[in-house]
Amino acid sequence: MHSTRQGPSFTIATVNERSENSRKISRREWLRRAAALGLCVPLSRGGIVPLLKAAQPSESTAPCSLPPPAPTTLSPDDANFLDEVVNADFCFFWEQASPNTGLVKDRFSVRAPDNRVVASVAATGFGLTAICIGHNHGLITLPEATERVLTTLRFLWKKLATHRGFFFHFANVETGERVWESEVSSVDTAILLCGVLTCRQYFHDPEISRLASNIFNRVDWTWLSEDTTLLPQGWTPEVGFLPSRWDYYSELMMMYLLGLGSTAYPLPPAAWNAWKRTTFEYDGLRYVGAFAPLFVHQYSQAWFDFRGQRDAYADYFQNSVVATEAHRRFCLELGKEFSDYNNDLWGITASDSQSGYVVWGGPPEIGPIDGTVVPSATAGSLPFLPQPVMRVLRNIRKNYPKAWSQYGFVNAFNPLKDWYDPDVIGIDTGITMLMAENARTGFVWNTFMKNPEVLRGMQRAGFRPAPAAGTQAAVLPR
Repeated sequence: MHSTRQGPSFTIATVNERSENSRKISRREWLRRAAALGLCVPLSRGGIVPLLKAAQPSESTAPCSLPPPAPTTLSPDDANFLDEVVNADFCFFWEQASPNTGLVKDRFSVRAPDNRVVASVAATGFGLTAICIGHNHGLITLPEATERVLTTLRFLWKKLATHRGFFFHFANVETGERVWESEVSSVDTAILLCGVLTCRQYFHDPEISRLASNIFNRVDWTWLSEDTTLLPQGWTPEVGFLPSRWDYYSELMMMYLLGLGSTAYPLPPAAWNAWKRTTFEYDGLRYVGAFAPLFVHQYSQAWFDFRGQRDAYADYFQNSVVATEAHRRFCLELGKEFSDYNNDLWGITASDSQSGYVVWGGPPEIGPIDGTVVPSATAGSLPFLPQPVMRVLRNIRKNYPKAWSQYGFVNAFNPLKDWYDPDVIGIDTGITMLMAENARTGFVWNTFMKNPEVLRGMQRAGFRPAPAAGTQAAVLPR
């Protein structure tokens, strides 16, 4: 079966069609399935996928037709608007973290009383970084920030269950007890570690420094890579290592770089070269991508500053610029079917929907796209396409009041169906907050990149200064 939608060219080949399960599922249920099946290979509707080619070191590809963006200076009005977004997002991480453990809730309803007690370690990693931003914005005092960070780090070091230093994905926000038989998650631990290292660098406190170093150095990357250079996505006491591995370009970069930067249990340099960089092409734009939502181009770059640097394969910052522009054009093409998508309203990534949690995005089209808009999809790309993204965020804030809450944008909404998500999700609020701050001040990048483990990881991965803007495409030319 072939897709019938016409639009900009996308190099494609057919695969066996698989039926979609339309039963409403939660994000938790989807995550559990994805852990078994592989997070980064969602299916294209109609069974259509790109004809792919993995990038090799110093291998050429056709030049990207999108020139590097001119340096963009946000206007004072833009900066004030992003301050409003960041301040609202901070309130989520401050108020929906337990003052006893520092763990941050996975999600929270902004429309009704919410007694859910599930925290995620990834949301906690964003939350630790949020404390640094909040103090820097003057939203909390230094004693308040220091106390909350110390509470969190003490709990992570002494009480929250780990296996070889890696943390379980979900835990009770007050007790730290594992919930939902969740996996020991390699990437969610990496997100947590990014927050831990950000705090160590920002706060000049000896106990914070000691605890953060202990938590980072306890992570045994050699256990994760004992039999493979491709890291498993997780482990459970019940079944051992999950079968799927981090083998294609995605949010995995932060995890591999942290492992390479470890001095206690370092990954071998070969691990950085093991995962595949697959070249996608859409509407004349060529970039490294994956069969995955837009967030895969954002999460690592919330902390790692790839601007002006490249490895043997790609300039990953410019690559995300191109991938975001391809996604924007893809959404505009979808506007022929869903009238809400236009230059003022675009952005799709894994999110809630009226029918449950959905992994959707494109190009190529994945998931049962229905006109839902995900604010974090655009907000997470603020540093890549500042003005097009600002146009969308301002439009949502002004014209869709039910999409805004005391904690910023709700997770998703569908104006065609008049559906507005009652929830905010920690990781999506987190990517919005961090990328807004990076676009506004570069604060997270400037803080995190001072960590010696980070610099060591990038050096061991072979990063070097990139050519001047305009002289080279995102992916190395032939």
